[in-house]
Amino acid sequence: MARKMLIDGEPAAALEEEATDFDFDLFVIGAGSGGVRASRFSANFGAKVGICELPYHPISSETIGGVGGTCVIRGCVPKKILVYGASFGGDLEDARNYGWELSEKIDFNWKKLLQKKTDEINRLNGIYKRLLSNAGVKLFEGEGKVVGPHEVEVTQVDGTKLSYSAKHILIATGGRAHLPDIPGKELGITSDEALSLEELPKRVVILGGGYIAVEFASIWQGMGSTVNLVFRKELPLRGFDDEMRAVVARNLEGRGINLHPRTNLTQLIKTEDGIKAVTDHGEELMADVVLFATGRVPNTKRLNLEAVGVELDSNGAIKVNEYSRTNIPSIWAVGDVTDRMNLTPVALMEGTCFAKTVFGAQESKPDYSNIPYAVFSIPPLSVVGLSEEQAIEQANGDVLVFTSTFNPMKNTISGRQEKTVMKLVVDAETDKVLGASMCGPDAPEIMQGIAVALKCGATKAQFDSTVGIHPSSAEEFVTMRSVTRTVAAAKPRTSL
Repeated sequence: MARKMLIDGEPAAALEEEATDFDFDLFVIGAGSGGVRASRFSANFGAKVGICELPYHPISSETIGGVGGTCVIRGCVPKKILVYGASFGGDLEDARNYGWELSEKIDFNWKKLLQKKTDEINRLNGIYKRLLSNAGVKLFEGEGKVVGPHEVEVTQVDGTKLSYSAKHILIATGGRAHLPDIPGKELGITSDEALSLEELPKRVVILGGGYIAVEFASIWQGMGSTVNLVFRKELPLRGFDDEMRAVVARNLEGRGINLHPRTNLTQLIKTEDGIKAVTDHGEELMADVVLFATGRVPNTKRLNLEAVGVELDSNGAIKVNEYSRTNIPSIWAVGDVTDRMNLTPVALMEGTCFAKTVFGAQESKPDYSNIPYAVFSIPPLSVVGLSEEQAIEQANGDVLVFTSTFNPMKNTISGRQEKTVMKLVVDAETDKVLGASMCGPDAPEIMQGIAVALKCGATKAQFDSTVGIHPSSAEEFVTMRSVTRTVAAAKPRTSL
């Protein structure tokens, strides 16, 4: 039986019926990262749990998806596999200066890598199904929608509709790629298709300046494609630290990617020579593939939520409180469908907190402070905490900025002209480290450890007193002694 929890002074469930009055204590719509985590942990707390997910396919639509969701099937995992594959191109070039005698011609077999990628996501899809089964979660294959505060309808592959009652309903349907409304948009593809192309394109045009755009630009360039990256701002990766954005842009160009800042696409035209991508500056960029990496929107369109009274924002995201609860007390939501912080580990955190709160008698809410994340460009960018701009805006006093720019030891022999850049942002009065960022090899692996330090409230003095690992790039984070600049905060410090 599900335990009753009080949240903000009221019961976690909308009504006080016993769990035995329902088919399930919890029914989850969406078996991606957040949904699988929430269902497994809820079942471990003793809840009777059902979950539904669309039939499996690498390329999603409104009627196909798969257990594991975006991250496992058509996001983080397959993307990282392709990033690894693309990175070998540069490594092989560098290897020559390390004494490896390589033939002048090095062939790349796209189809082989693609099959390996597909094999891995098929394996993971099976693992996720077993995780649910082992936890005692009942999996239904089909499209779910909410038909009442305690009722879910699942349309199976053969069209059969099944209805189930649940004391709690959790929405974890993630997001979908957003396509710009321009003439010829049907000629473009999204990241779903980009991860499953049958042939490696020789010429690529990418529209967008975010994670997905930058990562695919690196992937395709690393595999030998000619890449044109078109984005509306002056620098890619809007929302990141401006100094680090400039570093990424410089690295992209250094690797041979053609950047088109302050530019948009206005039309795609099919020609005998491929696809003509027309920009708002009148340029005509020829491509075999045009990737739209223009953002994602919450996947709420077919859930029937508004009919049930669940509030959505103007972007279609489900509005939730700090415990992931909607305005309908029996309906909850986690992950990208809520459009809070759209990262897989965050969805996992939200799913865990939901299960603890509703079924574990442990009132828990997600903590979004000092969450580390990475852009898997080549080389990657990783950050945690505040950017310099955010620190200046939020701090009550001066902000100290420490930076280090250096040639990684590997590059001194290989001859690659690509600097690693590190940065710490510090509160001048408290000495607390507010943010850290790095662009260079192994940045995500290094930043995970830095994130622990920031989560613990580390000061710059504690960084300075830590012995470095030598020789490594990571040691630079504990050897930056000289202030690069001091910046006055946007608001003066006030005394208490």
